[in-house]
Order: sequence, then structure tokens, then C-alpha cells
Amino acid sequence: MITFEYILNKMKAVKVEYRVKKEYAKTNQINIKQVMSDLKALNNPGIKYSAFMLEDGQSFVHFAVYPDDATSQIVPNLPAFEKFRSELKASGPEVPPKAENLELVGSAYDIF
Repeated sequence: MITFEYILNKMKAVKVEYRVKKEYAKTNQINIKQVMSDLKALNNPGIKYSAFMLEDGQSFVHFAVYPDDATSQIVPNLPAFEKFRSELKASGPEVPPKAENLELVGSAYDIF
């Protein structure tokens, strides 16, 4: 059984925020959807990854939660993610991606 203490000691959580140019927003959404499709196909219960678009239609927030460092390396090595990241960089975002590591304080639901 995985305990809360185990999760606190091993889990990796990351938030990434950025804002794209208006003309790139739709392409970014398409690329994100491809990443999500590939992640669903992997069917790895250790990967919790979500992406959201803010009301301005140009700002995006990604949340990723992994049970350990090894699992966190799966997403950045997916071809669809590499394409997403490469095209995002080439698009010249208005605000470049900023990643922040998060520390779990508590959760009202089971994460893993």
C-alpha cells in the first residue's frame, strides 16, 4: 500500500505556465491534444498530466504529477511532446515557459 508519507517523499509535481502569440494558440492546442492522446495510449497510471488554457486564449498552464523521478522522464521523451516543445519554442512565445516544482501539502483525493 502506498502511504501519504511515501508520496510526499517520492512524488514529483510540476506546474508550467506560458503565453503564446495569438496566431499560435490553435496550433498549440492541437499539439497538446496529440501529447494527451499519446499519453492515453501509454495507459501509464503513474502519469497524471493536464493542460489548461486561460480565458485570454493565449496563456496555458500544464500540471504534471508523477510518483517518482523515473516516471517523470517518460513525457519529455515522447515524440509528440518533443514536437510540442520544439514548435512552441520556434513560435516565439510572448511569455516563455516557466516551470515550478510543487510540494504536495494535502489532497482530498488519491493521487496514486
